[in-house]
Amino acid sequence: MRYSVKTERKSQFIDITKLVIQSVKESTASYGLVNVFVPHTTAAVTINENSDPDVVRDILFWMDESIPENREFKHMEGNSDAHIKASLVGSSVTVPFRDNSLMLGIWQCVYFCEFDGPRNREVIVTVVG
Repeated sequence: MRYSVKTERKSQFIDITKLVIQSVKESTASYGLVNVFVPHTTAAVTINENSDPDVVRDILFWMDESIPENREFKHMEGNSDAHIKASLVGSSVTVPFRDNSLMLGIWQCVYFCEFDGPRNREVIVTVVG
């Protein structure tokens, strides 16, 4: 399944766990794996804590401090920082599921990670039962 994700800021994490669960529920599989893939070079996907929003804030703060936008990168589009951040986080995650439930930890969720927004993005979710 393909989903659209609209981002609103240069860098942000968006909880897309409900989209992933929706894909699992719409499949006929009772157990298996679900893969979430982001087909963009300046965006990513990760699993992390969704209980305390300061965790996401701290991750984004660290990334911006460690890989600032205003470095003297050579890429002419001026978004090398976003490419580096997306490469470090990664373009896919895989989560096991059983009985229409993701087998995530109690505090975990699936985040779409924007590093070059705002933009209209896409997420591809594949269920393998």
